Amino acid sequence: MNRVRIIGGEWRSRVLTFPADADLRPTPDRVRETVFNWLGQDLSGKRCLDLFAGSGAMGIEAASRGAERVVMVESSPHVLKALKANLRKLGAEQVDLVAMDALKFIDSDQNRFDVIFLDPPYRLGLLPKLLSRLHLHLAQGGVVYLENDTFYAPEAEWLAWRKGQAGNVHYQLLRSKKDG
Repeated sequence: MNRVRIIGGEWRSRVLTFPADADLRPTPDRVRETVFNWLGQDLSGKRCLDLFAGSGAMGIEAASRGAERVVMVESSPHVLKALKANLRKLGAEQVDLVAMDALKFIDSDQNRFDVIFLDPPYRLGLLPKLLSRLHLHLAQGGVVYLENDTFYAPEAEWLAWRKGQAGNVHYQLLRSKKDG
């Protein structure tokens, strides 16, 4: 089993375990710290979507920092089992775990979110296909957190609001230009 530590909020310093899997790369502590500084340490009242939940690091970090609701989507049965155990251990009642393919979820869900965490397995090349579908799921003023192994230049309808790099991790916050 692998481990990831929650870095802020109610569950700060709690350690989560998750199975070894080639597609699971928890967002590094340093990157999470930067991203949550950008988003604001307190996410009270925010609705978040962790579209490729994996280890759960981003979604659980958001819940730990007061997000009102976090929807975590994961399709792998053994990863789901670990996520369920971690959520139960934390008593994370504001987190909804959805066992579904991310593309099917985004095509079927009607909710809007203040923050969408988008960190699909790099090898699948899903970013262009996913980003075009996210405008309808962003609340007014919402942002998309994007993580990839190379810098990804989003389509013209997106504005890269903030960006950074830590080792092989390239990350950015995007705002929709369709948002007012």
